[in-house]
Amino acid sequence: MTTLLKIANVSKEYKMDGVVFQALDNVSLSIKEGEFVAIMGPSGSGKSTLMHIIGCLDRPTSGKVYIEEHDIFTANDAELAEIRNTHIGFVFQQFNLLRKTSALSNVELPLVYAKVTPKERKERARAMLTEVGLSEKMGNFPSQLSGGQQQRVAIARALVTKPSIILADEPTGNLDSKSGRDIMNIFQNLHDKGSTIVLVTHDEDVAHHAKRIVRIADGKIIADGKPPKRT
Repeated sequence: MTTLLKIANVSKEYKMDGVVFQALDNVSLSIKEGEFVAIMGPSGSGKSTLMHIIGCLDRPTSGKVYIEEHDIFTANDAELAEIRNTHIGFVFQQFNLLRKTSALSNVELPLVYAKVTPKERKERARAMLTEVGLSEKMGNFPSQLSGGQQQRVAIARALVTKPSIILADEPTGNLDSKSGRDIMNIFQNLHDKGSTIVLVTHDEDVAHHAKRIVRIADGKIIADGKPPKRT
């Protein structure tokens, strides 16, 4: 399998009030095409920093990060924006939908930035919303949708650019248990169809949908392997 993401000896430091805080400490990680990986850790462990670096939202202080052939450490801001828009599909805990825009237009948005024609944008957005079970809700605004439906719109938006990696940050954190299970079933189906998924979570039940769990604490990876069988 092709290696889509490679992180080699990455460290990240922040300075706060003159004090240096080590968020990541010499982290190395590779993710292959088609993997479903959960990154777990308590608050302050470094998992959010790692997610931001994987998502090209932040740069490491040292080390190397490659998404396919792209060197994230040396890329300029314009190149990082292009990589984010074409290679990574983001799903956030807060949904991050435009409130005064329909579900269809929300899903179209990444394709606007990618300069896809209006006709193709609508076709692809409709197909993605149908795939996540919202064929009857395309004209609805976020306020007219439940939390679970809003997260489905966010997943459709993440998928519409056909990204190499789907990066999900606590995707069930704002949902009730049933909606959370429904969303995880969508991720499971996407994985079964070959999507590469990196899921950041603190929830053991959510993490056990993945085929591999990477545990991080104090800025270091402390475990990396298959989830234990549940009894």
